[in-house]
Amino acid sequence: MASLNIKDAQRLVVKIGSALLVDRDAGLRRDWLGSLAADIAAIRSRGTDVIVVSSGSIALGRRLLELSPTDLALEQSQAAAAVGQIHLARAYEEALAPHDIKTAQVLVTLEDSQNRRRYLNTRATLQQLLKLGVTPIVNENDTIATDEIRYGDNDRLAAQVAVTVGADQLILLSDVDGLYTANPSVEASAAHIPVVERITPEIERMAGDPVSGLSKGGMRTKLMAARMASDGGCAMAIALGSSANPLTQIENGARTTWFLAQTDPQAARKSWIAAMKPKGSVTVDAGAYKALSNGKSLLPAGVTDVSGAFGRGDPVSIEDPAGLALGVGLSRYTSVEAAAIKGLQTRDLPAVLGYDARAALVHRDDMVLQ
Repeated sequence: MASLNIKDAQRLVVKIGSALLVDRDAGLRRDWLGSLAADIAAIRSRGTDVIVVSSGSIALGRRLLELSPTDLALEQSQAAAAVGQIHLARAYEEALAPHDIKTAQVLVTLEDSQNRRRYLNTRATLQQLLKLGVTPIVNENDTIATDEIRYGDNDRLAAQVAVTVGADQLILLSDVDGLYTANPSVEASAAHIPVVERITPEIERMAGDPVSGLSKGGMRTKLMAARMASDGGCAMAIALGSSANPLTQIENGARTTWFLAQTDPQAARKSWIAAMKPKGSVTVDAGAYKALSNGKSLLPAGVTDVSGAFGRGDPVSIEDPAGLALGVGLSRYTSVEAAAIKGLQTRDLPAVLGYDARAALVHRDDMVLQ
């Protein structure tokens, strides 16, 4: 079970709401962002990976373009996002640079997580950025996303990012300090709930509507995010983020609502992969069989046969030399590519494929053995 203390997080995702980052009258809250950057630096100094999922591009862009402060047409929102994304990325870069933290902008859509190939690409990019010591700043790609491929709110996007990278904690910094038995702005008797062990229909009925003029995510979307995160092995907290150093305040005991993880990230991912129906199979030799048994990835050199038609990211059955199923994994190559490189050493792959190749055909993190 994930810890309920940020100090124990190994990989942390922090979601920033628009209302926290952008003041309707004054624009970007630079002092607040500077305090958040100091919090992130302190957390990273403990060896914790940090990913930021930040709203704010449309809020910034509409202000710069002097667009209506009320609802915008889709085309206006996309134009505002295109302008605002530049300023949002620069703001984070300038806030984190004094702490010697490099940043990267990652723009995604709902389609990127629903398509296994794009999902693997997103996961690989984020993992590599973290490995290189970079803090990714993630936002929905509002400049091109239409309604059918949008998350629609960054609460659920943050939960998807947390599950994708195997984070053990997700913090939603918002304009509310947690879940209440009713909307506290309407009912004075509403009671704060510090811990939710499991999201039940009763918990879901407590969700209210958005209270901010800039934020689209109300408590209902936060509960949807909490379900996604907790089922994926990630504990999630809803916390008030308007004051300076919001993450430090949470560490020091500020009021929050924590949603407990129902499993751990690795187990959740393995269950997800194990439930997939293979679209093909790869047969391995004795050496690869032994390597897999010792927790290694499957390299092309250990593959003796490829069958079926599958794409990158599709599940494939992994079979031993006798044809018995060892497990299932997500292929990093298409069936055509896998057949072309079977039995080859890693150094020989670029010559056959025509591009710099991935070492593993199936990475150990994308594999479940029986």
